[in-house]
Amino acid sequence: MKYVLDTNIVTAIMKKDEKVIQKIENILQDGKIIFINAISYYEIKRGLLAANAYKKLSCFEKVCKIFSITLLDNIIILDKASEIYADLKKNGNLIEDADILIASIAMFNDCILVSDDSHFKRIQNLQLENWLN
Repeated sequence: MKYVLDTNIVTAIMKKDEKVIQKIENILQDGKIIFINAISYYEIKRGLLAANAYKKLSCFEKVCKIFSITLLDNIIILDKASEIYADLKKNGNLIEDADILIASIAMFNDCILVSDDSHFKRIQNLQLENWLN
């Protein structure tokens, strides 16, 4: 089993959320893999740089050394994102493009997406967990 972390979960790790940290420790002890997706990496790093939050940036870089980064590096990911977008638009349930890309990265890599955002439930066949509940 593999997991991809959404931005809010990476932020929770940086804030040392005990519930999330414990869940990660248990998963890693079980030999499972946890990734940070490329979109979340970008969202967090750009925000920290824009805010000149260098202490938090250092913390973020340490977190990134623990987990691998899943990249947006395959046309199938973009095709899946396009399908998700079309489906959500037809149903009047659009979400942000960044979140559609995050979901498609998780689906392409056959991962469970870990997020505190309930709008991901709108995406069919997306495996989803919330470690903050």
